[in-house]
This record gives sequence, C-alpha cells and structure tokens, in this order.
Amino acid sequence: MDTGIKDTVRPVEAASVMRLLPARPRLLALGEPTHGEDLLLDVRNELFRQLVEQEGYRTIGIESDCLMGLVVDDYVTSGTGSLDEVMERGFSHGGGASAANRELVRWMRAYNEGRPAAERLRFAGLDGPLEISHAASPRQALTALHGYLAARVDADLLPCDAETLDRLLGPDGRWANPATMMDPSQSVGQSAEAGKLRLLADDLVALLDAETPHLVAVSSGDDWDRAHLYGRAATGLLRYHHWMADTSPGRMPRLLGLRSSMIAANLLAAAERGPALVHAHNAHFQRDKSTMRLGGTPFEWWSSGAIASAHLGEGYAFLATAVGTIRHQGVDAPPPDTLEGLLYTIPEDRYVVDARRLAAALGDARPAPRESPWFGYSALDPAHLAAYDGVVFVRDVTRS
Repeated sequence: MDTGIKDTVRPVEAASVMRLLPARPRLLALGEPTHGEDLLLDVRNELFRQLVEQEGYRTIGIESDCLMGLVVDDYVTSGTGSLDEVMERGFSHGGGASAANRELVRWMRAYNEGRPAAERLRFAGLDGPLEISHAASPRQALTALHGYLAARVDADLLPCDAETLDRLLGPDGRWANPATMMDPSQSVGQSAEAGKLRLLADDLVALLDAETPHLVAVSSGDDWDRAHLYGRAATGLLRYHHWMADTSPGRMPRLLGLRSSMIAANLLAAAERGPALVHAHNAHFQRDKSTMRLGGTPFEWWSSGAIASAHLGEGYAFLATAVGTIRHQGVDAPPPDTLEGLLYTIPEDRYVVDARRLAAALGDARPAPRESPWFGYSALDPAHLAAYDGVVFVRDVTRS
C-alpha cells in the first residue's frame, strides 16, 4: 500500500469523515455492500450518533418503505406506540428483525425525550412502498392525500370524493399480487381504473401545489411534509404499477429507473430538512449509472445517488462501504490484486480512506474486480473509485 494512502487512513468517526469533504453536506450517503449484517448497521449507528452530537445532524434515512417509516418517526418524535409495535410495523425488507435497527430506534427515542420539537431527531424511509416480489396498493397514499386536502380546501376543488377513490382502488390484494413481477398480464396497472386513478392522483398533487399559500398557513410543518410524501408515493406507485403491466423490452429498466427516482425524491425531501445521514446499498448511492444483467440481457439506469448528486452538487457526499470477509456467507479473504485485497492489508478493523487520493495513487494500476462467491454481496467496482468521497472498510463482518 502506498505510504501516502496509509497516511489518509482514519477511524470511522464524524470528524474524520468531515475532513474528507469540502463542506458539511446536506446529504451524507453511507452505502453498504450487502444487507442484513448488523455489524455494518452498528457502524452506521455510531456514525449517526457522532454526527448528531458533533455536526448538528437531525435526520436519518434508511432503505425501507417511506410510508412504513412514518410509524417509526411518530415513535421517535412523540412516543406513539411501543418499540415492539414499531419494529413490527415500521420497516420493510425484513429490517424490523434487526437488533441494530432496534437499537437505533431506541436510542433516537431516548435522545428526543424532553427535547423541544426543533431539536428532535427524525426518521425517514427512503424506498418506495415496494418489495422485491411486488408493489403495494396505492390506497394508503391516495386516501391520506385526499383526506389532507378534503379537510383544508373547498370540496368543489377536489377532483373526486373519497367513495370514488375507494371504488376505483378495489381490493388491495389485486395491486400487491406477487405474480405480476414475472407475469405482466397479472397486473392491474394499465386497467381503466388505474388510468383514472393516475389522473386523479395528478390532480390531487396539482391542487396541493396550487393551494400552497393557504395550506401552509393552516397546516403544521409535519402535516405539510407528509402530504407531499403521500403525493410522491401515490404518483410513484401508480406509475410503477403501470409499467409492471408493460410487455416491452424496456419494462425492467423502466421499473428499476422508477424505483431510483422514487428513492431520489425521498432523498431530496430529506435534504430539505437536512442535514441527514442516509443509508442504503452502495448501488443506490453511486454517482455512476447502475447496471444489471438479467437472463443474459444487460440493463442500465441512473442510480438514486446520481440523481440526488446532480441536484445538490457538493451538498451530496457518498461514502461507499467495502468489506474484507463475511465468512459465515462464504466470503473469504479477498485476492490481493483486488481493491478489497489492497485495503485488507491495513491491520485496522475498520477505517475510512480518501477515495480520490487512493484512485490517484493507483493511477493506471487499477485493481481487478473482486468476484463474490455469494450473490448477496456486491464488491466495489474499482472503475468507480474516483467518484466516491470516501471508502469505509470493515475488515471482517462477523455473524450477528
């Protein structure tokens, strides 16, 4: 390892991270190369605690359903519900079973106890209401947005009544049908009812915008923010369901791009409240295009981080995380000619390194890509190194 690079190795601490950046970002994105490893979430939790105490950060966003995240936010800000209920109802993608996520929520609630509203920590889900197997019904988002407007504007301005929405939505199960992921003919996303709902959702969001002066005057800040979240979720879900029913070759990259756009919109909303630490897979936060090969067909689309970075400039910073081993998943010590192999030669258990200095030191001697023996782990692409602000390296990820 080049001596100059060794000099940039620092502990994974708020002060060390800030020294890598030209200014305090409104969004500090911390990636992870795999899901479900509490040790990596422990690193996230400790960094967030330091950012709160030393840098004035007040929001954390994670890769989880943005609507379910409201359950967590209500608990950490005002104590609504119990910790057990929140862990069961407030996370998607299995995140509620994580001990590290539970500790994050517990600590945020304890921190907020007795503090004024302006100083309280906030929680946000970044993902759309999506799972790998299906997308949720737009009912929750649409009816919540309609209810917010109906309580505050003249009924004559509403594009429909609540009963019309209910009739057009029909049973929620037909929207959340997992068979639609592989069989577009099973989707209701291009039905006549779905088409009408898309127009109504658009009209509701337009009304939200047109009535801004009045709505801001008669709403709390939280209610206003949540109305916009409902609008983003409703229009995003209806758009996603529409393309779930598509049969063209562009179906899959379109769906991947739509999910990225939904996450990016939630990232930008977090930045408005900012500064915020946000946490998701490395692939969601990179500044380069994302790629995937499915059934021999390559797809590419802009990642959520690329979209957010284009909007925020230096207000967006990305720390990618790499690991040496995850032996309980069959990921053993990295080959020495890979980026992870290079980082593995440093004896510290975890540290952060200046990615651009590392890329400059390597020059044309680019490391080889690391081949992962386990589908759940994605090694860093050495070609993207110069587009990272830093690399957090965790030497050995042990079983939780």
